[in-house]
Amino acid sequence: MTEQRVTERPEPERLLVVKDLTVDFSSGEPGASGKSAESGAESVRAVDGLSFTLDAGRAIGLVGESGSGKSTVAGALLGLHRGTGARVGGTVRVGGTDVGAASDRELRALRGAVAAMVFQDPLSSLDPYYAVGDQIAEVYRVHTDASRRAARARAVEVLDRVGIPDAARRAGARPHEFSGGMRQRALIAMALACEPRLLIADEPTTALDVTVQAQILDLLHDLRRETGMGLLLVTHDVGVAAESVDEVLVMRHGREVERGPVARVLGSPAAGYTRTLLAAVPRVDGPAPTPSPRAASGGADEVLLEATDLRREFRRGRRTVTAVDGVSLTVRPGETLGIVGESGSGKTTLGRMLVRLLDPTAGHLRYRGAEIGALSEKQLRPYRRELQMVFQDPVSSLNPRRSVGESVADPLRAAGVLDEARIVARVRELLERVGLDPDRYGRYPHEFSGGQRQRVGIARALAAEPRLVVCDEPVSALDVTTQAQVTGLLAELQRELGLALVFIAHDLAVVRQVSHRVAVMRDGRIVEQGTVDEVYGAPADPYTQQLLAAVPALDPALAAARRSARRALPEAVAAV
Repeated sequence: MTEQRVTERPEPERLLVVKDLTVDFSSGEPGASGKSAESGAESVRAVDGLSFTLDAGRAIGLVGESGSGKSTVAGALLGLHRGTGARVGGTVRVGGTDVGAASDRELRALRGAVAAMVFQDPLSSLDPYYAVGDQIAEVYRVHTDASRRAARARAVEVLDRVGIPDAARRAGARPHEFSGGMRQRALIAMALACEPRLLIADEPTTALDVTVQAQILDLLHDLRRETGMGLLLVTHDVGVAAESVDEVLVMRHGREVERGPVARVLGSPAAGYTRTLLAAVPRVDGPAPTPSPRAASGGADEVLLEATDLRREFRRGRRTVTAVDGVSLTVRPGETLGIVGESGSGKTTLGRMLVRLLDPTAGHLRYRGAEIGALSEKQLRPYRRELQMVFQDPVSSLNPRRSVGESVADPLRAAGVLDEARIVARVRELLERVGLDPDRYGRYPHEFSGGQRQRVGIARALAAEPRLVVCDEPVSALDVTTQAQVTGLLAELQRELGLALVFIAHDLAVVRQVSHRVAVMRDGRIVEQGTVDEVYGAPADPYTQQLLAAVPALDPALAAARRSARRALPEAVAAV
């Protein structure tokens, strides 16, 4: 009888072990509440008893809303809370090293060589004064005995690996000379320089266009497959998790809500909170919004705003740059026109021209039949109240030294038709209308969350009783549940007030959720426009097809199919 030998598969390396992790911040941290049992000082528990593991070659996603504790966990894995006053409990072992017990020297050896981190904002992570290649080379030299020449060669090698074109030349460029997507690739290259076994990516695609986001996610997928590294991905975007990880850990208020294989958690969630989170995710295959009563009762035949061959040029030294090039569109009462495209496509410039915050270089702009494109500021005054804008960043559009109530009151005071008592009463009414406590009239912008600040911006736009509101990326910085609340509020206001909305975004799923008609912009031009069903159901332009193929899918199998399809599309787009 021949003895058969059974070959046992080796156990995968356990890269990460987190057990009963807690992180408490002192009262100096934003949002702190509660009392510390030890000192009596106020404190907040950002992470509360979290446990999970990660093996080599595997990927886990920490998913949750802003404030759920995701980034705090990521920082704890590399000991980044040391010296900040935070109190960290439990055990974290990375590559066999006990992070809590490690000396400062051991932590420095751990960071970069064993585990590396990619942050959300590459501009704050890269030194603006030094070439990107030099910064990567310096990281490599810190962890190795490489010469300057070898370190520079390694920097070019990893830049080339993450898809930076002409890497040898671009290594000498500074961060401001890179696009947002290229800066994020450079950060990933820096993280890869010392061949870490674990990559921690904290919201690495939040500020990126949908196509650039897809490229970064594809890159992370390929790197994990080729190198066998582990990946911990922190994200508030459930679709991003579906594209990138094997397992999902859903967090809320610092605790685990649900954990398991990505297909199971996203396909049949057990926890009610997970189901709520998934229900808030906008989908490109969802239904188009129903027409508002105003549009359904004859507004469809009336044109409120019409742009014809609209053009805007900017001077850049001796060069002339065309930001908007011959755009024609119409907006009707009670409808939402979605304008979608990547950064630099001209969306924001177009939106500002539509409400005459920018003067058109050429073309015609008619509002209620009157030509307003060439009117002076004095001639525009009768139209200012009816044309309003909600900006992308409510922090920069609200004066930090003035209360939110005073900011909302500005358009009412400018109109000069109400006394002070009636202005205050109207502002309180508007705050309540957008879902805010009117008693917070005297509070300042920093005392509000991102979603609440955006509601303040909407209230300010409504104060003038407009007929058309241009919303420029109003939800791009918000997590999915807050996004759903803000877009739901806009839809409700549209139904009640008969508002016409121009909704500018790079997120095709959000645009699908809120728009009746859609215009797709590329390089200052509209390449395709039509009803939501026409553009999303049967896109005619290869660029539109590429945008749709880049939208994250909640089904991991569909995400994999889209990843394969994306590889063929860029060539078709480039040929157009």
